[in-house]
Amino acid sequence: MAKIDRKFSKELKKYGAFDFTSCYNCGNCTAVCSLATKDEAFPRELVRLSALGVKEEIESSLKPWSCYYCGECSSLCPQSADPGELMMSLRRWLTARYDWTGLSGLLYKSVPVLVGAMLLMVAAVILFANYKQFNVKEIMHFGHLFEMYAIATVFLLILLPNILRMWYLTVIRPGKNPPFTKYFKSAGVLFLHMFTQKRTLGCDDNQRRWFEHFILVIGYLTLLMMTVLLGWMGTENIFVIVAGYLVSAIVFIVTADFVKERIKAKKELNRHSRLKKLSRHSRPSDWLFVIWLFLMGLTAFAVRLFVDLDIINNNLWIYLIHLTVLVQWALIIVPFGKWTHFMYRSFSMYFQSLITENNKGS
Repeated sequence: MAKIDRKFSKELKKYGAFDFTSCYNCGNCTAVCSLATKDEAFPRELVRLSALGVKEEIESSLKPWSCYYCGECSSLCPQSADPGELMMSLRRWLTARYDWTGLSGLLYKSVPVLVGAMLLMVAAVILFANYKQFNVKEIMHFGHLFEMYAIATVFLLILLPNILRMWYLTVIRPGKNPPFTKYFKSAGVLFLHMFTQKRTLGCDDNQRRWFEHFILVIGYLTLLMMTVLLGWMGTENIFVIVAGYLVSAIVFIVTADFVKERIKAKKELNRHSRLKKLSRHSRPSDWLFVIWLFLMGLTAFAVRLFVDLDIINNNLWIYLIHLTVLVQWALIIVPFGKWTHFMYRSFSMYFQSLITENNKGS
């Protein structure tokens, strides 16, 4: 028998959910959602489970990860219950549930804690630079080592255990575990969604957003490979240098367009009196992800340019800004922020594929 948590609605509102309890089950959201089927009333089903406080059933669900928040359900909701934002809030809550450290939930719910953590990273970079007596060569060498070791450490100590916890909650605990061989047979689904974000195409009239997602994922992963594996910041290989410029430019141009579109969407909401209150509920994590990704591309481009112009020694400040953005990205946004949504979405498609294949064979 499902357990009811009467305080769950208050808990979800700390993650950004609006007045979803005002839903009177009219079904408009399900009628316009491309994820709804004759057997699944998405997102109405999750709205009702959230209002009732059936936490365990939501915790074992992969459905919130399928939603890319096209906004149709929220714009047509007669009660302004904002089911689209509820799906966003459920993803934040689930991220916190998967995270064994508990830091994701803390950073999502408390803006002062988030700001404090970001400022702590700024202070750490400045103190380190002072410790190295602002030696450009040593600091840039450390930055390269930090990229390599931070990626490995964050993945092994934080992200991998969180993925395993997600797997336990959504596949093992509900008793949906398929045969071991199917994990290998379905592996292609994981990589397909991780590198293409194909699920975005499921939303109506969303080809442009899918293409931007695709370019951004490929650009980000390529820039990561070039800086970590090919040492783009310090290499003299002309091919790597030019390719790095191109990729970093793509990253900050595409993310700049994301920011522009998000601002435009917010203005559109403000033009409609019925939707004004919905536009006030965007979370800092939503903006941090895209803005810091933009800053990553922009500052990386600027640092390499300063190196090529041979003026980096007298302008260490540009690299310190880049290193600060990098440290904040690697230690806060990637393991505990919205970057994890990219990872969990991909694994949700993988786990769902496993469950579907298992159901076919049973």
